[in-house]
Amino acid sequence: MHQGSGLTPSAFCAAYGAPPEIAETIAREGLLPPILLTRLARSFPDRVRFSASPALFSDKARYSGIAGFREVCQRLAAEGVTIEAQAERELFIDVYRFLATRHTLNSIDWTDFQNDSLFHLVFPQPGMFEPDVVAAYTAASSREDRQKIAADYIQRTNPHDGNQQLNKPWFYDENDELHVLPGSQHKYPQIQLIFDRSTQHCFSFCTYCFRHAQVRGDEDMFVQEDIGQVHAYLRAHREVTDLLLTGGDAGLLTADRFEAYVTPLIEDPALAHVRTVRIGSRALTYLPELVLGSGYDRMLSLFRKVYESGMQLAWMAHFSTPQEVLNPLALAAIRRLQAHHVVLRSQSPIMKHVSLFANPSGEGIDIERSARNWIDLGNILGALGIGFHSIYCARPTGQHSYFTAPLADVHRVFDQVYRSLASIHRPSRHLSMTTSAGKISILGKTQVGDDEAFALKFTEGREMGWLDPVFLAKYDRETNDVARLKPHRGSRFFFEEQQDQIEAELAEQLKRRS
Repeated sequence: MHQGSGLTPSAFCAAYGAPPEIAETIAREGLLPPILLTRLARSFPDRVRFSASPALFSDKARYSGIAGFREVCQRLAAEGVTIEAQAERELFIDVYRFLATRHTLNSIDWTDFQNDSLFHLVFPQPGMFEPDVVAAYTAASSREDRQKIAADYIQRTNPHDGNQQLNKPWFYDENDELHVLPGSQHKYPQIQLIFDRSTQHCFSFCTYCFRHAQVRGDEDMFVQEDIGQVHAYLRAHREVTDLLLTGGDAGLLTADRFEAYVTPLIEDPALAHVRTVRIGSRALTYLPELVLGSGYDRMLSLFRKVYESGMQLAWMAHFSTPQEVLNPLALAAIRRLQAHHVVLRSQSPIMKHVSLFANPSGEGIDIERSARNWIDLGNILGALGIGFHSIYCARPTGQHSYFTAPLADVHRVFDQVYRSLASIHRPSRHLSMTTSAGKISILGKTQVGDDEAFALKFTEGREMGWLDPVFLAKYDRETNDVARLKPHRGSRFFFEEQQDQIEAELAEQLKRRS
């Protein structure tokens, strides 16, 4: 960091294209004290790149779709930055989506964008699709033909991995009338996920998105319109202690909708079993000015009201690189949320090209570089009072193969991260993987006689009794999917027969309710 009068809230806002009112909020509330910036620069000299250079993107708040992508490419070309393979990238945009905020674009190091994690996070890359699909799309003679190829490919993207449709809850009211919650998932007893109607979009589109069905508007997406229905379900399910507002991005939730969710939780004695409200959002990465604008003041007052009522308000961020956090506007937004008693935690996927890096040869994983990314991130989160909740592996959805690496290599990275951090800064869970059965963690590699094995344990499960035992899988140096692991002994894992029964019953119930 270069010290000097140029590093002011106004200069930072100008560097990221944020409006002047953001600088006024930062200055008035003291959200970026110089001692904070100095300490971060001293502690992480290889990571901090605070700059007051004018924003490259300043005219629009966001750029979306193929038109927005082309506009960004044209703007970059005028600056001498060439984005190659545009047709192949547009195939991705047709299949999934493209959305980038002004803040995201100004956070990318365009002098070395090919090695910039945020560039890979929001820009589709060559090599994501099979060559034959790319060739057919590129050779198509019309826009309509290209869209047809993309539409056909959408059927192969597996948007609801893990049998998510089976997680849709229902209840009978006092008149014995059936109510299905179309925008909710309740897979684990203590937590209910809500996909509110206002959270179906995102601030930027992650190229590895696990919920692309929500973002692109598939017919079978989860959408919760009726908030009262959620409260009725909660009254009948006192095992629920945590409500997770998600999406899309729950940072898009309006104050009116949020107030409608939390007021009964505060005032109704029959809902006192709900102790935590979580907000799943990447706004701190993609649009921190949202939290810093005056338009967010009412939401902040509601956060404080939740805190004063004795509930925890947890903001579940998804930081996976130091670059996302060591950004002056993100730092200011973090501190503003904390000033209103919001508890911040980070849970993040470890994804190749973004937070998991190949060796310079392109073969295998660079364990040291990948681990250093997460070690630095863990220490930065600790310095800022943000809980490091978990690192998890990619789910088999979207362009899964492009972003994944063998579990054995990913676990080597995790081991190095875990032993390098002070205990208070470590992830609260071991490396986690989501399956239809639940969330499974790799505890480590162990030796059983002459065999190597993964030691595994559920951290969440369709049947909570599955969380108790440690169980073993054959050590596999190649697979990138926990569902492909084989039991160390026998033909099936201990839970699979019961899982089959549970899921068959859920599928039958879903069929009857449809």
